[in-house]
Amino acid sequence: MVPQSNLLTWLPPRFRTRELVRFIKFALVGALGMVVDLSFLNILHGLVGLHLLVANSISFSSAVVNNFTWNRRWTFPETQHRPVHKQLAQFALVSIVGLGINNLILWQVYHAIRPFVGAPWNYNLAKMFAIGVVLFWNFGINRVWTFRS
Repeated sequence: MVPQSNLLTWLPPRFRTRELVRFIKFALVGALGMVVDLSFLNILHGLVGLHLLVANSISFSSAVVNNFTWNRRWTFPETQHRPVHKQLAQFALVSIVGLGINNLILWQVYHAIRPFVGAPWNYNLAKMFAIGVVLFWNFGINRVWTFRS
């Protein structure tokens, strides 16, 4: 059992496990990363006019830097004794695979909903769906590899 956290007081005690706390923190960091990601995506694609996948790759990468920093400091603080350059390289490698998954899902969902939903909602909804799927990939692999205790 994890010490009572204000973050989880709304959950029944049996659900307040260490990994659930980590996952919720990881998801909150991811929500902040999503704000960074969507902001850059909308600036680069919606305003500047970059191709959707180019804009997505840049926006995704900016969110990766944000997410690594917060996950190292807040979600997995017990792993800060490990060399930052090694963890960052591992996080980046996981994120590159995550970017591939993200781009694939974004592109497929965007084209599926584009006839029914206009811009900018079509690519933003597709992006949010892709982020939701990649969240589980990123947490799972980063937990067992990048931020293992």
